[in-house]
Parts: sequence; C-alpha cells; structure tokens
Amino acid sequence: MDIKMKELIYLDNAATTQVYPEVLDAMTPYFTQYYGNPSAIYSFASDALKAVSEARKILSEGIGAKPEEIYFTAGGSESDNWAMKAAVEAYAAKGKHIITTKIEHHAILHTAQYLEKHGYEVTYLDVDENGMVSPEAVVAAIRPGTVLISVMAANNEIGTIEPLEEIGAIAKENGILFHTDAVQAFGHVPLDVEKMHIDMLSASAHKLNGPKGIGFLYIRQGVKMQALIHGGGQERQRRAGTHNVPGIVGFGEAAKIAFREMDKRNAYECALRDHLIERVLAEIPYSRLNGDRTNRLPGNASFCFRFIEGESLLILLDQNGICASSGSACTSGSLDPSHVLLAIGLPHEIAHGSLRLTLSEKTTKEEIDFTVDKIKEIVERLRNMSPLYEDFVKKNGKA
Repeated sequence: MDIKMKELIYLDNAATTQVYPEVLDAMTPYFTQYYGNPSAIYSFASDALKAVSEARKILSEGIGAKPEEIYFTAGGSESDNWAMKAAVEAYAAKGKHIITTKIEHHAILHTAQYLEKHGYEVTYLDVDENGMVSPEAVVAAIRPGTVLISVMAANNEIGTIEPLEEIGAIAKENGILFHTDAVQAFGHVPLDVEKMHIDMLSASAHKLNGPKGIGFLYIRQGVKMQALIHGGGQERQRRAGTHNVPGIVGFGEAAKIAFREMDKRNAYECALRDHLIERVLAEIPYSRLNGDRTNRLPGNASFCFRFIEGESLLILLDQNGICASSGSACTSGSLDPSHVLLAIGLPHEIAHGSLRLTLSEKTTKEEIDFTVDKIKEIVERLRNMSPLYEDFVKKNGKA
C-alpha cells in the first residue's frame, strides 16, 4: 500500500473515534432549529425534551435498563467519579471499604486515592498475566464494611474483558453495590445490567462514533445516590446543569447504530485483529501480546517489543502517517510505564516498549499489512541503535 493512497491510518480508536456522518446529521438540528432548553415549560422546548427522552430510551434498552435509570453526564470520567464518590457517601453508615483493581482507568484509581485521603479504605485487587480479575479474589477481599465493588468491563489498554457476571453475582449475594466502568465496552460487546447484576455503569459517546463531552451513568432504581453537581433540578435532582441536547442526541444515534451493527462489526474486527496479532508475533522477534488472546475487545491489539522505547516507535509511526498509542490516551506524555502492564507482571524495561493498536470497522487489511511492515522496519532500526540489544545478540545470537 502506498501511504499516498490514504494520508492517515488511524489505529487509536480506543482513545477516541470518528463521529459518524449520520450522527452529526442527527445532532445538527438541535444546534440551530430545535435549540430550546428541554427543562423549559413552553411548547418550543418540547422537541428538545422529546429528543432527550428518545436517546435515553435507546441507551437504556442497549443494556437492559429502564430509561429513568440513565443519567446524562459530561463523559466517562465524570460518571466514574460520581459512582465512586456519591455512592460511598450515601452508604457510609454501612462501612467505608471499597474494592477495585490495579488495572482500572485513572478516573477510578485517582478517585479511589482521593477517597483514601477522606477516611475510606480501598483494596486494589491483583490480576493474572492476562489482566483478568479473579472472582475468588473479590470474595476474599470482602469485609463487613465493604460498600462498593468497582471492576471495569474491559481494559482500555490491553483489551481483556472481565468476568462481570460472576463478580456481579458475588456483589449481589453480599449486598454490596457493583459498579463497572464500561467506557471501552459499551456499544462494542453485549452488556446486560440485570444478567450481570450491575448497580451502576459508566459509558461515553466518543468511544463509539459519537460526540465528545457526553456520557451517562446508569444507576439502578433503588440505589441511594447523592448528587454530584448541585444547582438545578435536571436529571431527577441528581445532576444539575442544562442538558447537552445535541450531544445526547448524537449519543443516542451512535448507540443505535452500534447495537444494530455489533455482530457484523465484531466479526470483521476480530478477524482483522487476529491477522494483525498473528503477523506481529510471527514476524517480529522478541514481541509479545498483552492481554488475553481471545477474551478481548474485538478491535484491540496490545504488544510489547523488547529493546525499544514505545515513544520512539510512536513518533516514527506518526512520520509514516500511522496513529497509534502506547496505552491509555490519558497518560500520554508520561515517562512512567503503564500501570496496567506492570500489574500483569511485566518488568519496567519491557513495559516501556508497548504499542496499542485499536481498529474500527473502517480499518482495512491493506492498512494493517502496511502498518505491520512499518513496525518491522522501525523496530529493527531502533534495536540496531540499542546497546542493550547489541549486548543481547552477542550473548545469545541473533534471532
């Protein structure tokens, strides 16, 4: 493939996605034509209110919830903060112990650290070499004062899908709230809040071809919950602020497309992802796949390459028109290795050589093959500049 055929190869869909044209078309009238505030009582506002209600219905049906259990937020980070802070505050009389994992998104981990400074105790569960949380470890961590378990649906860096149904059953059996950060999973893999016994679920539109700046928190009916933002009576007194009507409409439209196309899209992305993984592992020595080989998000492929720095690889890929990531977009620029890779047992020197490629239904086999060819060239070039690799070859012989 000649890079001139397509100036950009975008393989960072876990960071954000392109807004679908039909999503933008659905949003546009609510900027210019139906711009009324849905909280107003005059008839002009009714179109905006109806659109918000319809989006709420679409989103709730996608996870087996009720429309009134969907609360709109500004995105996944806000939803995670709300679920962690407001829930434990509401149930503080029962106890002040929280269970989460070492591989959560920083929206959870940093919130947990904040709560620790305010008198809460947090257990951070280990994961196995594939990033899987053990339900048995969850059981072992439960105390009489445990009020919340928060385990992500699928990891944003290595793509491993967690056993939510088993963990949810444990939480329900013990009368503990169960929250999941489903930002990477919502709209990509099936989720059912009843089957999985989920009490709270965070999601964000921009991970599934919707707009940035809009998300939701599902809160099961009957769960006590403090308001995170005070001011007005929006979202049934729980989240003040004028509704982002265009964003909400866009979220609903993106979710409708995602649910409709999920099976077809996943089959395509899984086949392409597996082709990518097979080529990298077969053709690039001293490479490894991070995360579970099969129980992973359809479009996620995460690797580590020994004897190189991931940041150098990203820069050289960018010079070839390829957008990729070393892990979470929220930690880009950090010189520290990924907390997720360290949690699955990788030493610092290997964790530093990470690369995450996340595909979409628009990614082509030609783009993947071009990318793998470039990775091979760049890795070889970087290794030839590495004294560590030179010493390794002298001791062990070239692969």
